Amino acid sequence: MQWQNTKWPPTRTAEAVDCKFYTCSSMPGIVHNYLSGEPFEAYKESSYFSRFLQWKWLERQPVTKDTFRHYRVLGKGGFGEVCACQVRATGKMYACKKLEKKRIKRRKGEAMALNEKRILEKVNSRFVVSLCYTYETKDFLCLVLTIMNGGDLKFHIHNLGNPGFDEERAIFYAAELCCGLEDLQRERIVYRDLKPENILLDDRGHIRISDLGLATEIPEGETIRGRVGTVGYMAPEIINNEHYTFSPDWWGLGCLMYEMIEGHSPFRKFKEKVKREEVDRRVRKDTEQYSEKFSEDAKSFCKMLLTKNPKQRLGSKAGAVEVKAHPVFKDINFKRLEANMLEPPFCPDPQAIYCKDVVDIEQFSTVRGIYLDTTDDAFYSQFATGCVSIPWQNEMIESGCFKDINDVEPEENMVLNVEEKTRYPVSKTKRSFFYRLFRRGGCISSGPSEKEELPTSV
Repeated sequence: MQWQNTKWPPTRTAEAVDCKFYTCSSMPGIVHNYLSGEPFEAYKESSYFSRFLQWKWLERQPVTKDTFRHYRVLGKGGFGEVCACQVRATGKMYACKKLEKKRIKRRKGEAMALNEKRILEKVNSRFVVSLCYTYETKDFLCLVLTIMNGGDLKFHIHNLGNPGFDEERAIFYAAELCCGLEDLQRERIVYRDLKPENILLDDRGHIRISDLGLATEIPEGETIRGRVGTVGYMAPEIINNEHYTFSPDWWGLGCLMYEMIEGHSPFRKFKEKVKREEVDRRVRKDTEQYSEKFSEDAKSFCKMLLTKNPKQRLGSKAGAVEVKAHPVFKDINFKRLEANMLEPPFCPDPQAIYCKDVVDIEQFSTVRGIYLDTTDDAFYSQFATGCVSIPWQNEMIESGCFKDINDVEPEENMVLNVEEKTRYPVSKTKRSFFYRLFRRGGCISSGPSEKEELPTSV
């Protein structure tokens, strides 16, 4: 008997009894075939399909610099500044990472920029910064990311009181980093640049991994090699240009755990002037030293992660599952942590600014002798693709726009735009988020102007 020859869903007869003989792998195709028939035709005739078209039409609206208000500079990256920005229509705050087009071209960084953008699009984790929008201006390519008001771990380790954290705080951050690395590895991504300045705190005190410029995907069953990373944090196998998979990230976690407790990295003291060759030699040959700041569990955890041989390193066999099982995490409930149900040991002060003063952030020099032309347009078109679905949808839900879109509209108040093949409400006296967002797209007659009641500063 074949499923194609039976009714769906099967009745409580022999057909239903026979379902146990069919593998789970065949079920998605069976369900898809059924739903794509009569149920989908009925769905297209319902009001729910009109709402779906409204939603997707709105999601695909062009994103430009005018979509946002821009505020103070927060810091600088490899290709340009990072500033705070706000979506005009919803008031949602983000961080805008600007990549200067001429600087990218001079340093031949197109592949790196596009790689970071594509990986950020792919990853959806509460422990990794989310990419929400991409757009371009005349001079910049812009990544609009989760804003992290709490600053980076480097600032907290070295600029607030004595260097380092108490062990409870370090363990909490290490647990969240474990979850972030697990989410990346689930997508076959190795991060390769784990260091304090790349780990950011949000306004509640939770951490997220940022700056995925050196991250890369590893095809199933394969290994890679490449000498990339930051001096003092690169694993021995990277320095030796050997093949690897995810082992460098567990080494990086060991370096970061050590620095959070001790106050400096395991193979170079803070602001110590030493040549790169010497640091690399220490990483390959020397054994890190532990002070009385480390408990036995914390010392064991760091030693197992900082094992020179990647095949013997903690995490090399079962990945994050193996790392999470270490006794240092005996007081961490990972299920509650992943559900965002654990309170961090430190909460940033909402009145404090956990980054350098604007005047202390170095200005980028002017790029000379580089000219942009039409040969660069293909790269720009791949980069500036507008909003990213899941973060954008979350923003719509948080702002209340989702509710506006899903308000039932009487049929007489709906107008069909044949060219767009979608329906949207005729302007009404009551102005909603939905109305304002659609009006920005220029698809609703404007009528009298209205002031937006949104914050004017960060």
